[in-house]
Amino acid sequence: MKLILIIALVFPMSIYAQNWKDLKKAAKKVNKELKSTSKQVKELSESDAAAALKETLNKGVEKGVDILSLEDGFYNNLNVKIPFPPEANTVYNKVKKMGMQKELDKAVLSMNRAAEDAVISAKPIFVKTIKNMNINDAINIVKGTNTAGTDYLYENTNLDLIEAFKPNIKSSLDKVDATKHWKKVMSIYNKIPFVKKINPDLELYVTEKTINGLFYILAEEEIEIRKNPQKRTTDLLKKVFGN
Repeated sequence: MKLILIIALVFPMSIYAQNWKDLKKAAKKVNKELKSTSKQVKELSESDAAAALKETLNKGVEKGVDILSLEDGFYNNLNVKIPFPPEANTVYNKVKKMGMQKELDKAVLSMNRAAEDAVISAKPIFVKTIKNMNINDAINIVKGTNTAGTDYLYENTNLDLIEAFKPNIKSSLDKVDATKHWKKVMSIYNKIPFVKKINPDLELYVTEKTINGLFYILAEEEIEIRKNPQKRTTDLLKKVFGN
């Protein structure tokens, strides 16, 4: 399923982190069409397929919020850790050469702390979005790849999620002093003679990275439900995805 770009940052960035791409590749490797899918799907109603898909996605959101909202939920998980913006490497390298590594580390840690603090508030936004999904093609999604539901949700809702979630990130960035640490690093850099002054959009960057982290866990859970019968803990999931 072709991925689409969401929105342009002040500095260019790819929406999907490399680890998301790695997960997608892994999903393709482990993905096997359900042997009984063609027969089974004919017996399914669209409402069953839609309900199972929504249940799968909601389970992923629940798991993602539970994992990522813990202290170090982002910071110590290399799959979702929010790094210093790669597109601002010039800033990072110059400030590091000035002996300010501690300031850079504080900025990175505080960005991840903001994500850990704010991610809980993403849950109702995701749940509402999932509830209101228009899933006319629900059966095709159920028959699709191991991340078909997550892909659909990402491609059709991510702009709305960013707009709804960004104010929560701003509040958390201020709460954990991430804004302060970021401004200090940028101030140090912008005072260097002859450098081109920049001011990357920290709120948008952390917002997108936080949402990507949730989608990463969401995809992991969808993969597990599709390929591991033990993860199908309800009658509906067993009916749609098999026992």
